[in-house]
This record gives sequence, structure tokens and C-alpha cells, in this order.
Amino acid sequence: MKTQFERRRHELAINMKSGIAVIPTAGEAIRNKDAHYPYRFDSYFHYLTGFSEPESVVVVIGGKESRSILFCRAKHEEREIWDGFRHGPEEAKTQFHFDDAFAIDEIDTILPQLIENKNTIFTPVGVSPDWDKKMMGWLNKTRSRAREGVNAPAGLIDVRQILDEMRLIKDPEELDIMRRAAKISAEAHIHAMTAAAPGKYEYEIEAELLYHFKKRGSQFPAYTSIVAGGKNACVLHYIENNTVLNDGDLLLIDAGCELDGYASDITRTFPVNGKFSGPQKVIYELVLDAQLAAVEATSCGNSWQAPHDAATKILAQGLIDLNLCHGSLDKVLEQREYSRYYMHRTGHWLGRDVHDVGNYKTDGQWRSLQPGMVMTIEPGCYIRSAPDIPEQFWNIGVRIEDDAIVNHDSGCEIITSAAPKAIKDIELLMSA
Repeated sequence: MKTQFERRRHELAINMKSGIAVIPTAGEAIRNKDAHYPYRFDSYFHYLTGFSEPESVVVVIGGKESRSILFCRAKHEEREIWDGFRHGPEEAKTQFHFDDAFAIDEIDTILPQLIENKNTIFTPVGVSPDWDKKMMGWLNKTRSRAREGVNAPAGLIDVRQILDEMRLIKDPEELDIMRRAAKISAEAHIHAMTAAAPGKYEYEIEAELLYHFKKRGSQFPAYTSIVAGGKNACVLHYIENNTVLNDGDLLLIDAGCELDGYASDITRTFPVNGKFSGPQKVIYELVLDAQLAAVEATSCGNSWQAPHDAATKILAQGLIDLNLCHGSLDKVLEQREYSRYYMHRTGHWLGRDVHDVGNYKTDGQWRSLQPGMVMTIEPGCYIRSAPDIPEQFWNIGVRIEDDAIVNHDSGCEIITSAAPKAIKDIELLMSA
């Protein structure tokens, strides 16, 4: 039985017909001087290989009789003493089910031969100038042999237009990992809620999240955690996380772990002292109603836009009722007056990247939701202090975000539901 990685390489080969794909992994990144960031592979490369080492390239030869070849670092006893284990080509070929494997140092010789007489090269175009230069060098080397009867590919096509569509629909193995990642992140949010208290700093709560991610086997946070108390919650991408938490403020946490190359993404908002004030409760319940409406609209066959429309309709009417927007519901929606308080979309694709790949429109129309798609559902309301806004609502920022798998029949599976979001459940947890 083929592994999921072999199946994906074969699907890519069928889509390319007589083309050839050449896809590198990510390079190692310098943090400062000679210190590196922790290495993280390229999502496209790992999706096709499951191979985690740097300095690697996968080649997939198109057609029904597809072949896949890996270039990776050679075994090196001294470097492995300093930097750790390397599979080497021979072991990588066997363990990761490639038809062949070579040392990365051989790629300049072997790759031009592999692309001979292929119609097209499929590769990530425009991602890295260095990679584009290398790819053109190999192509030109093949072109230089025209008088020998060698035909070079006509040019380069961005392989992402194929892989993005493949990655958009998750297979069962992917969904299992994402459920596990979601569970870890939901538990981390619960720990954060119980750890929060007036007088603590945002970074102390962030530390609780990161500790739990790592303790449960996550390799990384999926993105920089947002731990935003009080008015900081009205900054959508607040990441300083260095302010003291004040009694009476809300705390917005947007954080998720990465597990085996897959992201989770959860936002919860709760009172630092464990008890919602009256105005906080009003705004929170409005956002929760909007989120539940968006969840209800997340169903196979509905358009990508349906959850956003459902959420904005609830939010707009609520803002009118609170005298924060003015006029009819149709007017507020048409003129987007609600965007003063809700200025982002209701969700995004989720997968190997937290803002995962895949078009949201096809042929100019919002695409239909299909089984196996994974998305976030995250409406919010952010009310900055201003002279024309009642003071009771100043600096209240609320976002509620869950991760959803579109089901085959109807509705969706919320895989982050373990993190409480009903007011009574949050207050009960924080009072324990």
C-alpha cells in the first residue's frame, strides 16, 4: 500500500502529464551572526515527501508511470557529530519510498539530464530569486545541448497552482493530525484561562501556552501568539505581549500549536478577573452569536462567503441596536459601516500553513465548500475609545475563533470545541 506521500506525488505526476516537477525545501535561516532559527521545512516539499532535512530537493516525473527522486545531504560522520543525524540518499530512498535518491552535491550534474525532453518544468516560481536563478541555470544547461538532439522544456510553470488545489482538500491522515493539534491548543487555552489574574503580565500567560504546546509534543507554535489585555485586544496583530493585566480588563488570546507540520488556530477572549462586566458581556455575546451563525453556515455546498455573510449580518444588527452603527441593516451592510468595529474576514483556510493555500474564488465566484476543507471561523468586534462611543464600551476587543472541518453530509466538525467559549463555562472554569 502506498503512503500518503507517494499518493500525493503520483497525483501531482498525473496532473503534470509529461512535465517534471522540481521542488526545494526551505533553507536554514540565520537569526543573528552564526545563530540559526530552529529549522522548519517548506510546506510544499514536506507535503510530497515527509522528509524534514534541509538542503533537499524532490523531483517528480510526470505521467502515469511516474517516478520520484530525492536529492539530500550525504552521510557525513563529522558533521553528524556536530549537527545531528542525516539519513543520506540510500536510507532516505528506502525509508521515504523514492525511486531513486542522490546527494545534493550531485544535483548540478544530474538534474539537467532529468529535465531533458520534458515539455515543462513545474517549480515554485518567484518565491526565491536564488532558486529561480538555479532553475534557469539548469534549464539553460539543457538548452545548450540542442545540437546534440536534446530538447529542453519550453519554460517554467508555477507548481503551486496544482499543489494548492491538492492541499485544499485534506486526506484522513492530515485530518487526524489536525484534530490532535487542535486538542493540544484547546488544552493550552484552558491552562491560560486558569493562569490569568490581575497583576500578571501578558508574557506570563504566553509562557503557559508555549509550555503546554511543547509538553504535549508540538514542535512549534503555528504563529507568534497574541496575548492582548485591555486595549491591546483592539490591535489585530498585537504580539508585544509585555503589558500588565489589569483587573476589569478582557484578555484576548490568539494562539495555536503546530504538530507534525500542521497548524491549529484558536482565539478565546475572557475576563482577567474571571467575571464579565455588563458591557463586556453585551459585546461578547454579540460576537458569540455571530460566530455560532457562521458555524451554522459552514456546510458542504455553501459558498466560502456564506459564513462571513452570516456573521456580519448578526454583528451589524447588534451594532445598530447598541447605537454604534446607524440606519437600516441593509444600509449598514451595503456601506460596510460595521467595518469600523469588524474589519477582517470571518476565516481562512487552515492546514500546513496557518493561512493555508488555495483560492477563495474560482472563475470569479466564491468557491463552494467541499468535504475535507479545513477553515477557521473567527468573527470579532473591536471598539477603540473615541468621543462618539459610549465610554462603557471603550477598549473592548473580542474575537472568538474555532477550527472547522467541512463534513461530507452537512454542517462541520468543530475540532477546537474543548476550549470553552460560553460565558457561563468560562466563568465556571476561572472560578475553580
